[in-house]
Amino acid sequence: MASKTEKKNNTRSRIVSYVMNNADTSKVEISKNLNMSMPTVLSNVNELMAGGVLMETGEYASTGGRKAKSIGINPGYRYAMGICITANHVGMTLVNMRSEIEKTERVRMKFSQEISYCVELASLAKKFLGDMDEPDKLLGIGISIPGIISQEQHLVVKSHALQIENYSLNFLEQAFSCPVCFENDANAAMLAEDINQYQDAIYLSLNNTLGGAFCIDRKLFAGQNRKAGEFGHMILVPGGRKCYCGKKGCADAYCAASALTAGRYETLEQFMEALSHGNSEAEKKWAEYLDHLAVLISNLRMAYDMDIILGGEVGGYLADHMIPLGEKVMEYNGFDCDIRYLKNCTYRKEASAVGAAKHFFYELIRNI
Repeated sequence: MASKTEKKNNTRSRIVSYVMNNADTSKVEISKNLNMSMPTVLSNVNELMAGGVLMETGEYASTGGRKAKSIGINPGYRYAMGICITANHVGMTLVNMRSEIEKTERVRMKFSQEISYCVELASLAKKFLGDMDEPDKLLGIGISIPGIISQEQHLVVKSHALQIENYSLNFLEQAFSCPVCFENDANAAMLAEDINQYQDAIYLSLNNTLGGAFCIDRKLFAGQNRKAGEFGHMILVPGGRKCYCGKKGCADAYCAASALTAGRYETLEQFMEALSHGNSEAEKKWAEYLDHLAVLISNLRMAYDMDIILGGEVGGYLADHMIPLGEKVMEYNGFDCDIRYLKNCTYRKEASAVGAAKHFFYELIRNI
């Protein structure tokens, strides 16, 4: 049987989690939606406000009596940092308790298995956090990595993108002077979204490599061997383009951002700028890209019948191209009458870093 202290901590955790996922709310709404008595809500909310976790954010419109105060998370109560490691870059993001980005920076830095890489990364992070007013409020650093991660063994089992196998994360963790956690990049990007919006969902991470993640019953689903969501290595075109994994015809070779930039453009921004100016070559490549992406989306929808979030760098641009993409998807899918299941991502480049950072907020809530 749970102790009185454990029950109180659980009550606080539920309240803080609810407020974090519902922006501005009220004590009445908390009581109603969490099925808690008003005295319990009042007592706990007042204590959380006194401790600086919650704060008053305004007033509701008057209904005749005294105006009710709206309540929200204090964004500056604690912070977390997210680091996104890729083959050639490092993305760093500082996130507050409202999952708002306080600061972000992207640095070109080629991944290496050498210890010097770990030291240099820690130095970059320290410099990035150098102007933080209250460094003691940093909960920790979440690091996203493109690969299969074993939390139990504390290693990257395999990463085609970084060309490593059974890579120990111990040196990387020990390079930092604060708590560190690691997560697959696509899983982290899924966690950056408001999972409470989705009962079940698929996240398509359309970056320079194509990754994916499952959210089932509002929880990440990793699969038996933590390989669930490796959509990039599903065969899309048998015998087609060679993928970096060694196979031919993988979805990654057709739907990753690199499929658009390969050969002429250094960055996706350059390609999208050419597309916006009516460059015929870019338009042809974009139409071909949308067609392959539509096939992948249709296959995933048929297999899993859940919302599909279009994320990553390309996902950030797709918000302006949903009509042509939708038309192509409907050509391949005769079972849905619309594409409302297609959702646009919340973050573009920062998603994996934000999601990795949010791990520490979940830990804080569980133990508050």
